[in-house]
Amino acid sequence: MNIHKRIQNAALQSKIMPAAQAASLIPLGANVGMSGFTGAGYPKAVPQALAARLSALHAAGQTHASINLWTGASTAPELDGVLAKAHGIQMRLPYQSDPTCRQLINAGQMLYTDMHLSHVAPMARAGFLGPLDVAVVEVIGILPDGRLIPSTSVGNNPTWLDQARRIILEVNLHQNPALEGMHDLPHNTLMPPHGQPIALTHPNDRVGTPYLHCDPSKVVAVVITDHPDRNSTFDAPDEVSAQIAAHLIDFLQHEVKAARLPAALLPLQSGVGNTANAVLAGLNQGPFDQLTAYTEVLQDGMLDMLHSGKLAFASSTALSLSPAALAEFNANIDFYRQRIVLRPEEISNHPELIRRLGVIAMNAMIEADIYGNVNSTHIMGSSIMNGIGGSGDFARNARLSIFMSPSVAKDGKISCIVPMVSHHDHTEHDVHIIVTEQGLADLRGLAPTQRARLVVERCAHPSFRPQLLDYMDRAQRSGAGLHTPHLLDEALSWHNRYLKCGQM
Repeated sequence: MNIHKRIQNAALQSKIMPAAQAASLIPLGANVGMSGFTGAGYPKAVPQALAARLSALHAAGQTHASINLWTGASTAPELDGVLAKAHGIQMRLPYQSDPTCRQLINAGQMLYTDMHLSHVAPMARAGFLGPLDVAVVEVIGILPDGRLIPSTSVGNNPTWLDQARRIILEVNLHQNPALEGMHDLPHNTLMPPHGQPIALTHPNDRVGTPYLHCDPSKVVAVVITDHPDRNSTFDAPDEVSAQIAAHLIDFLQHEVKAARLPAALLPLQSGVGNTANAVLAGLNQGPFDQLTAYTEVLQDGMLDMLHSGKLAFASSTALSLSPAALAEFNANIDFYRQRIVLRPEEISNHPELIRRLGVIAMNAMIEADIYGNVNSTHIMGSSIMNGIGGSGDFARNARLSIFMSPSVAKDGKISCIVPMVSHHDHTEHDVHIIVTEQGLADLRGLAPTQRARLVVERCAHPSFRPQLLDYMDRAQRSGAGLHTPHLLDEALSWHNRYLKCGQM
């Protein structure tokens, strides 16, 4: 391919250089904002070159050579993975899912700030996170006037390009140039007290332009790449996921019959993973038509729904597709360009917009307690799994806040319904619905003891239900604090028992 067709700005053509040379322009200890959201649209070459440079410095005795890494969300082995293995990340934010990062964080060898995704861009612009020294952003092309054609995710890229002192662009020739026009990027986001309403009342409204903007004088390097995103294959829905989906679809049908939801529901948000895709697969076979989505990640399930016509339109900040789904997307990109828009995550996750649109939020959890508090980030209270991501943005502001999980984990050794969660991410005030393969508990309008009875009877696995009922009964007979009864010396005993014995 003629590179000049992708890089049409003469001044930026003169800044093309190898990845290693570009990586050498990143100062040690710098705050570096990189593109990427759930394995889409992240830089592929510069992070690997930077990891090689940091590894060489460590070998030469500079054991503290590292950077502070900011992204949109999780990335991929070519970014998080190589930098973590090189011990090249001192501080990571706002979300990660890399196994090496996780290991180092939980070993106390990498600092990690787990943040609501909607908070990141405003905090960066306000200076709370410190200066942004370098931005490394993947794009698919550069126009003659310097405007940038975004890639398969937007994430925090507008903020990184605006705030960074230096910019390195990776132009990825592998990404489909027909993505041009699929993005909607507002460029007049103002900080308080000058903030203005965002004129978006439907997922398919547009309030910006399809292009990223940056000051060309800040661009210090342009790197050419030709590599695909990390495209993970999703498992086919198993029996447990299918049962969760069936419970949820029955509930939504009931809400329509009760006139609490319109026939086409309200815009859907779906978290990442196999359970979420199973629910979307169920909706694709379900009774609802002309659905819309206002979400942060568009996965295989939503692409299938767009293809079938069940889903009329989807707003997201990233495309996170399996290889088969990506092939379908690229083969019919003109069709999908009319039905998908990609936005910055401070728009896709904006609390005001989530509330205004009445989003139905569906997210995974690690565990819930009998009163409806949800832990979505930590294993046994202290070990991070991935992070809160956008689930809090949606849960607090959604019309319906739904959390889903199998009722047990580790081959039945762990109950995902416990007396008290070992880490609180979403309080009972932000959780409307809990669903497992056992059933669905609608917690709206119930007092704590009513919620507890419903969660245990509807959602707990039968092998743990008697223990939970016994705990509740004894807590209610304790005579102290009967609004939300707990036996404090036993509330976390299930977790302690697992850590000691390997089973709750």
